[in-house]
Amino acid sequence: MRTLTFSYRSHEGLVRTAYLVLPAWYGPKRHPPIPLVISPHGRGVDAAYNLRFWGALGSKGPFALVCPDGQGRRLPLYSWGFAGQVDDLARMPSLVRSAFRWLTVDRRRIYAIGDSMGGQEVLLLAAHRSLRLAGVAAFDPVSDMAARYRQWHVTPGEQHLPALAQIEFGGTPTQRPQAYAARSPVAHAAAIARSGIPLQLWWSRRDRVVTDQMRQTEALYRRLLAIAPNAPVQEIVGYWQHAHEMHPGTQLPAALACFHLIPAADVRLPVYTISQGGAIDESPPSDGRHARVAFSRAFCGRSGS
Repeated sequence: MRTLTFSYRSHEGLVRTAYLVLPAWYGPKRHPPIPLVISPHGRGVDAAYNLRFWGALGSKGPFALVCPDGQGRRLPLYSWGFAGQVDDLARMPSLVRSAFRWLTVDRRRIYAIGDSMGGQEVLLLAAHRSLRLAGVAAFDPVSDMAARYRQWHVTPGEQHLPALAQIEFGGTPTQRPQAYAARSPVAHAAAIARSGIPLQLWWSRRDRVVTDQMRQTEALYRRLLAIAPNAPVQEIVGYWQHAHEMHPGTQLPAALACFHLIPAADVRLPVYTISQGGAIDESPPSDGRHARVAFSRAFCGRSGS
């Protein structure tokens, strides 16, 4: 793989850094159309840190990956789905083309994949009308910011976040309810459900960071299907640590294979069962190992083609 760095001007007028990751063979002399994955970083870390979750997966596809540093209303590493940040994510295909004129992006195959806060932001990007996505995968996201704010007070290690949120949002959920709703994917559920974008929602029953996932990702999933029962939405539920499934050695390859970004052959998957509602539930691990199972449309669900 090769990693290229470029600068872009954010919605706030600030110069920010982004990273473009390409297969080693791809460059000015050889640049066929290639899918592009937009991956915003998680809370409190930057784009360089986010690259660690991708390894060399792009060489197996191949596909291009862009990870921007981002910018919130006030805070750079805690954007929490600010509208300007989502606008910047929607501009990424144009920004990478401006930075590298030889890059040829397949406009029919632009994806958004992120974990935690990055997962929240790719869900908001799915509701963005200016960019048509071919697929979205959100790992352990927040869908209701006001509910999450209240949980921070009782979540170990999270008690400092309400003060940061008050800076970024301009107040508490009681003081600024519309600001919190605007950054909550559940408030945009109708636009997401009716977009027709294939969507993967991954969440864990053992998440110790987003501890109220039944009120977050699970609630969003149910809401999406209530609005559009035939929406191409797949829910995958497991027992991993927060965001641990977005990693080249765990389940990220499976998510990419569902979007046909990498070959499905020999993808390592945990053991899954499919519930009556169409969701996929990872069987509780007995020995900590993952089984090699057949990769099938049953796993990809309605998000497969």
